[in-house]
Amino acid sequence: MNDASPGERYDEVARGDEPCRDAGPRSVLGTGLSLLAVGVALFLVWQTVSSLLLIFAGVLCAAFLDASARALAPVVPLNRAWRLTLVLLLLSAVAGFGLDWGAGKLPEQTRNLIKVMDAQLDIVQAHLLSYGVELLGPEGGRNFSQWLFSDQGRLISHAQIVLGGASSLLTGALVILFLGILFAFDPISHRDSLVMLMKRSYRARASAVMDEMGAVMRLWFVGQLVRIILMTLCVWIALYLIGLPGPFVLGLQAGLSNFIPYLGPIMAAIPIALVAMPLGASLLIWAIVVYTIIQSVEGYVIGPLIQRQAVEIPPAWTLVAIVLLGAMFGVMGIALAMPAVAVGRVAIIRFYVEDWLEDDPRRTLQEKVERQTFVSG
Repeated sequence: MNDASPGERYDEVARGDEPCRDAGPRSVLGTGLSLLAVGVALFLVWQTVSSLLLIFAGVLCAAFLDASARALAPVVPLNRAWRLTLVLLLLSAVAGFGLDWGAGKLPEQTRNLIKVMDAQLDIVQAHLLSYGVELLGPEGGRNFSQWLFSDQGRLISHAQIVLGGASSLLTGALVILFLGILFAFDPISHRDSLVMLMKRSYRARASAVMDEMGAVMRLWFVGQLVRIILMTLCVWIALYLIGLPGPFVLGLQAGLSNFIPYLGPIMAAIPIALVAMPLGASLLIWAIVVYTIIQSVEGYVIGPLIQRQAVEIPPAWTLVAIVLLGAMFGVMGIALAMPAVAVGRVAIIRFYVEDWLEDDPRRTLQEKVERQTFVSG
């Protein structure tokens, strides 16, 4: 029973109807503003994507430093800041030793290898020209200095391009390094500064997902580093044993090529083949066969075993990401395609599939396995 008078009940109904009447326009306005904000955010991301890629590379660097500090925890009984400092000192010592050792050997080996590859490119182009195929144009490869620097203005232009590219590369490397150090020494503050932008009820969930992304980046970077070291050592030793000149440089470029999945190892085979060509057909065949065997074992056995814990993405999607990011953002997009896909996968599954769609991918996978088992049975 409601003992209120008819007038009071009318006032209550009127007061209750007011939000309903205003809800429509306010809802439309809120949706429009949200879409506008999303559009502006996407436009800003597109305009600053090169800087965002540098920041992402800095986060990867921080993940590697953090993984190194975690690895020292059972051995060095110090707090995290001191372990990070020790990691930086050790890496600086290794880099200094590498530069001191390589300064007297690598430039000469690299120059000799470039001369050999230049000569082989001329031979290949001569064969192709006999069939009417121009690899670098009618005069390309015959006199590269004349082709590049035919006049003083072009010489200055090319010098400016080289110096500009070198300064940009050095600046980008320094930005990545310092961002990695800053993020590694205080990851919680940087994470919480982003989490604060979300609703209070969702901050714990966002923090957990970002921590999972950090774990994925740590595992991915450490896995890639292990793969690069193993590939460099194996190719170096194999090419040295078969007598190929400059085995360390060739092994190093083969190892670094693994940073770019699928496409990198194919490109790394070209310098090895060019260097082996003037030494005879048998050595060329040996070099290609040995490199193919090492790359196959690494790509189909060692690599999946290392990366299985961090990245669970079908190979076709990885290749699609490499092609798309490479077309949009160049070499930087190709190099960062794999970790970007790995981190994006975590975000999509946790925020969109589980939270928005309210679905559990593990349950869906289990149901799929059960259906396949039922059909096969």
